[in-house]
Amino acid sequence: MQVGVFSFVFQPLIQFEKALDWIADAGATMVEIGSGGYVAENGSPYCVPRDLLDSPAKLKKFRKAVESRKLTISALSCHGNPLHPNREIAALHDCDLRDSILLARELGVPTVVTFSGCPGDSDNARYPNWVTCPWPSDFSKMIEWQWREKVIPYWRELNMFAAQNGGIQIALEPHPGFVVYNVETASRLRDATGELIGVNFDPSHLFWQQIDPLAAVRALGSAIFHVHAKDTIIDPQNSALNGVLDTKSYNLEAQRSWIFRTVGYGHDIKFWRDLVSSLRLIGYDGVLSMEHEDSLMSLREGLLKGVAALREVILTDPKGKPWFETAQARK
Repeated sequence: MQVGVFSFVFQPLIQFEKALDWIADAGATMVEIGSGGYVAENGSPYCVPRDLLDSPAKLKKFRKAVESRKLTISALSCHGNPLHPNREIAALHDCDLRDSILLARELGVPTVVTFSGCPGDSDNARYPNWVTCPWPSDFSKMIEWQWREKVIPYWRELNMFAAQNGGIQIALEPHPGFVVYNVETASRLRDATGELIGVNFDPSHLFWQQIDPLAAVRALGSAIFHVHAKDTIIDPQNSALNGVLDTKSYNLEAQRSWIFRTVGYGHDIKFWRDLVSSLRLIGYDGVLSMEHEDSLMSLREGLLKGVAALREVILTDPKGKPWFETAQARK
């Protein structure tokens, strides 16, 4: 396994090559790079796929910036909503996603990370409509329509597009607000669309839904293509009064039911050891890509502390054999 860093959080603060310096100096060996969708709203994007695809010189410079620091790109991340009922937004995010897949093929990057998206309640809708309960029956009818008419057709076609362009894996990040937000919805979409549709596993979005990430790893198995390392802590007083569905600003930390924390400041280090072990049990030996969204500490401090914690828990040697089998082999 390797430690990586999702670089999009650096965009508003420092230039691309300076961000790569920080990441390499912190001890990470991989970098996940934002390539469109909502990521483009967070400062000037480090990666605009179409620009790189259209310019061999820019592509060469981009590749050299990463490789010269002995970093490897774990994934391009195009977190967007290609199912958005606003056709302009949907078209933009769809274009970013397809260009990210094409760029991943050019770079030899195996995975593109994104969201599953969320449609509206009809073809005339203006905003996404995320259904969280079956009644009144309008909600059940709406979610059936969304999956039948929008969700499955789109992702089935994207599975084919990825297959035709290098077999790039599309790792959907389960996240409330989108149609894939837990194990059940991730598995449903994968079963309906194809094997190149899988999961970017982020325990932080599971914790605040009261989902056990370790159980989720075992259930998802080989559908896990990429892993984010980010944590969540639930405020016992606020959640006791208001539950865990919380629409207050992330800046109101003391009033929220939960907030994101960096690795080592939410759940203890044993959880992260258990997570690494569970991932190895299902055959995942890829990256743990640290995503810093902890508003209680600076970006620099969060990077250093998070990477240090991950370096402590990852397993780097190949999997061993049970002692008894090893002893028998020596006879």
